[in-house]
Amino acid sequence: MRRKDDLYRLVVWVGHNDAPVVPDGGSCIFLHLRSGPDSTTSGCTAFEPEPMDRLLRWLDPAAHPVLVQLPDAEYRERSREWGLPQPRPRARDLGLAPGVFPPGPLDAITDVAGVRVGQATLVAGGSVRTGVTAVLPHGGNLFQEKVPGAVFVGNAFGKLAGSTQVHELGTIETPVVLTNTLAVGTAVEAVVAFTLGEPGNEGVRSVNALVGETNDGGLNDIRSLPVRREHVLAAIGSATAGPVAEGSVGAGTGTEAFGWKGGIGTASRRLPERYGGYTLGVLVQANFGGVLTMDGVPVGRELGRYAFGPAEPPSDASGPRDRAGGSCMIVVATDAPLSPRDLERLAARAVFGLARTGSSYANGSGDYAIAFSGAEGLRVRHGEEQPRARALLPTDALSPLFEAALEATEEAVLNALLRATTVTGSGRTVEAIPVDRVREALAKYGRARRQGSAAER
Repeated sequence: MRRKDDLYRLVVWVGHNDAPVVPDGGSCIFLHLRSGPDSTTSGCTAFEPEPMDRLLRWLDPAAHPVLVQLPDAEYRERSREWGLPQPRPRARDLGLAPGVFPPGPLDAITDVAGVRVGQATLVAGGSVRTGVTAVLPHGGNLFQEKVPGAVFVGNAFGKLAGSTQVHELGTIETPVVLTNTLAVGTAVEAVVAFTLGEPGNEGVRSVNALVGETNDGGLNDIRSLPVRREHVLAAIGSATAGPVAEGSVGAGTGTEAFGWKGGIGTASRRLPERYGGYTLGVLVQANFGGVLTMDGVPVGRELGRYAFGPAEPPSDASGPRDRAGGSCMIVVATDAPLSPRDLERLAARAVFGLARTGSSYANGSGDYAIAFSGAEGLRVRHGEEQPRARALLPTDALSPLFEAALEATEEAVLNALLRATTVTGSGRTVEAIPVDRVREALAKYGRARRQGSAAER
């Protein structure tokens, strides 16, 4: 089949019921490139170019691969019965449910109405292991309808472009983009280009791009500057509501945490109606160290890998690094109507929440939290000059949200660790945390849940 566009430039064809064709026997499955983040197909499966390229590099027809396509929940339900590889678990799959408030339906930052997340993962050769993660506070024109926002800095050994204007004006007017340290400039340029190109922004001459980073130079050839404008635009363009990919993806592709493979993690909390019924979600780029704790269990010590331990390797070791340093970027979203001042206080609780996971907040750790409210009544229209009434949550009502931020941040970090996969890059291999050993540690302290399979380990 030929097309005038590039949708069939990269394809995977599964030869099912094609030669000869059996009536009512189903049809072949065709995997191709997708035309956009909101596009649909007539039965095919569509991918962004980067994951399609990775799939093609991995596939080996001689190995007779089997394709299984199911919704995540159904896959998890049927995987043991059908003998499928077990997906790496999230925290709640192990019985880890930090705090007292329940999660939202997805247990993700996208449980907050309007929030979208997009990611671009860069894996090339033996040394490029990096990417971009974009969080969009709503699906409209962010520059024309800015959201109230704030930044809290726990330790400023890092780069958060655009933070000073957010602190001064209390608004966020672009997607929040996370990437690696040396890609911040490229990401700022891309976010500016994206904003200038949005319909309605033809007269815009100043854009405050909000871009954060952690340093993934241990696994990624960061000096080669692999992140380009198109990667950032792809992350923004692919942003959708719904489940969020976690682990070794996007800006978490090359990150490390607590001596294991780190990555992207997310979680959410929904407050009971007596506290307003608000939703709060968190997304983290986990790339930091310390003494890992899971729901109070000293997992890092039980696994023998933790900062300041007696067996800590030298900084130039080719294996895993369990130093205290690193960084963590946190994005907090809520639908609660909060002022920028109180959003800064909320962001502070997210940074405090890292302590529950065992963070050392070391000298070399850049710990930042960005918080915004998606409440439509609080959006700031570009150029508006007339006063208007805004309903804000009083400070005496904030404590439940503070607790939610602590809980969701803790769980998001755990999800980043548990969902991450082992990654080799730049001559090093950083292992995913072994789930079976985590289960043993939890069982030792009375936290065990159900058992998993060897594929999780």
